[in-house]
Amino acid sequence: MPHRTEVAHTPWAEVAESIEFVPDEYSHRTLPEFSAQEMLACSQEDIELLVDAGLPCERRPEGRFFDTNDLYNLGMYSGKTRTQPELAFRMLFRFAGRPVDGLLRPKSWNFRVALECPECPEAAPWHFEGPDVARFGGDVAGVTVPEASQGSAEYAATVTVTGARTPLQSAELRNTVRDYLDAGYRWQMIPVAMQFDYELVHSLGATSCIAASLFLAERFRAAGYQANVRRGWFCGVLGGALDLPHACVEVTDDDGRVKTVDIAKAQLAARLAKNTGEFQELCIGSIYNKVILSTASGDAPLSYHGCGSQSPVQVRADVQPAR
Repeated sequence: MPHRTEVAHTPWAEVAESIEFVPDEYSHRTLPEFSAQEMLACSQEDIELLVDAGLPCERRPEGRFFDTNDLYNLGMYSGKTRTQPELAFRMLFRFAGRPVDGLLRPKSWNFRVALECPECPEAAPWHFEGPDVARFGGDVAGVTVPEASQGSAEYAATVTVTGARTPLQSAELRNTVRDYLDAGYRWQMIPVAMQFDYELVHSLGATSCIAASLFLAERFRAAGYQANVRRGWFCGVLGGALDLPHACVEVTDDDGRVKTVDIAKAQLAARLAKNTGEFQELCIGSIYNKVILSTASGDAPLSYHGCGSQSPVQVRADVQPAR
């Protein structure tokens, strides 16, 4: 579905028309209206306009509640310049316009992950798909693993990662990446469960980190290359305040080396910051020190709990520079 390009001061109703809202089956409308107004720096009248234009909400006795992803997308594409999503993502990607040498050095991160099992009936062991960085010259130290418990647990470690320039050599792989970037898919915040249904996401003209990686890996395999998707974490995101789902494609290039393609970060950098060409190229085959990959494949959960609960474990990461 084609999307119009917003300009500054685009009316909220037009912004709403340009967004693909999260479908009911994937939506979690838990954000109250006053928080929606704060996030979008808008008035109650503006919220009324957005609801009239299609913004989904859940009406309860205490008021209306919204999906956080829908609000992030409205803010990010509003052109208002003052919404929380615009301010957050501009700050997040300032690094992408700087020389990339700093992204190629070893860097250590304090890595903490909170695990929560909703509707947990009893204490049981936890399984967590931890950092997988040794393959690319990294290290994990000071590990605290989750102990058997009920309801919640924590994983903690100091994770050191490094970068390396390893651009894609295959012309066919590079052309596939370029075709994807030129296809016009629009990056949006999308729930992880919905991203696993990457065909649905792309049929809406949208994309996001996991969905993009699953889609691209399928194209690589169709061209005869060995490719899979790894989930992980984008580091140092606003002091840990924004926990962005991350994934990338690992593909075996013509030179026999495994390369990583971080297609969604290349998309975001192109949109959110100036002079990001060098960083965008780094995303097409190389590794850099703001990403921690996990042992989880692209369409698998990061954690599960042995209690028998049917609700997926909620995983919340806080990754900040080690001092």
